Amino acid sequence: MLGKFFPTGRRSFDSLTEQEILGLAISSEEDDARVYLAYAQRLKPDYPQSAKVFEDMAEVENTHRAMLIDMHRRRFGETIPLIRRAHVSGFMDRKPDWLRANLTLDQIRAEAESMEAEAHRFYLAAAQRTSDASTRKLLGELALAEQGHEDTARMLEERHLPEEARAEENEAAHRQFVLTYVQPGLAGLMDGSVSTLAPIFAAAFATQDTWQTFLVGLSAAVGAGISMGFTEAAHDDGKISGRGSPWKRGLASGVMTAIGGLGHALPYLIPHFWTATIVAVAIVFVELWAIAFIQNKYMETPFFKAALQVVLGGSLVLAAGILIGQG
Repeated sequence: MLGKFFPTGRRSFDSLTEQEILGLAISSEEDDARVYLAYAQRLKPDYPQSAKVFEDMAEVENTHRAMLIDMHRRRFGETIPLIRRAHVSGFMDRKPDWLRANLTLDQIRAEAESMEAEAHRFYLAAAQRTSDASTRKLLGELALAEQGHEDTARMLEERHLPEEARAEENEAAHRQFVLTYVQPGLAGLMDGSVSTLAPIFAAAFATQDTWQTFLVGLSAAVGAGISMGFTEAAHDDGKISGRGSPWKRGLASGVMTAIGGLGHALPYLIPHFWTATIVAVAIVFVELWAIAFIQNKYMETPFFKAALQVVLGGSLVLAAGILIGQG
């Protein structure tokens, strides 16, 4: 309906001729094969067994493309119309390679499943729009093949990715996630939550002015976030340590540092001093227990040990800030 008033420049699927449907199917198989090969290349250094699965899936797509080209040659000759998913409304755009570079292993697997489901729906719709018996038969078979790709993928995984290899790859993915995001983010959260306690509460008890205290907390949190982010990004490029992209780590550290500091600064937007202070102290203890929980869950630190270190240390800094402010 909206397309009548706001033209998108795309053709509707119902307007395609049978030759154009075959051309679209051919280009789609080519694109999907390229995507799977890109996934394989992306995964090969860290997940070689999963890379083999995607290489074989690309071979399956190339086989489908060859079958479609043969059908087009028999019916319409050698010239295949240039038409792609981007030219037809209703199709999801495939992400370019540079946007797929940061996908995790699980995200890649999920996107592959989505691609196969879309291809299955396309071939079902294409078969219904085709009157030629041989073409309709081929499209119906390809629809079944795409629907069965889940079984094909499972078979390929059993061949290339036994349970032990999958467990190793999943463990490697988890370890990389921890090194790239959790570890620098946790360090930032700890720094932001603990290091800003003293200046915020010192300012609060020294001035008893909630707005001035908020400004001190805001500047401390933002400044600490910028400092931690650049420090994390600059001190290790990740190539030797294997900790991943320095910019990802720097962003995780900087953002979590700022969040840690802002958590107990924001309550001072409340104009009543003691209400704001009680809320801020409560948030501090929530932050400290959250840090202990994250340490226990991702860093495998015993919860009691993590709680003792973080809560005790944070409480000492909090007390120091209050004493300095009252002095």
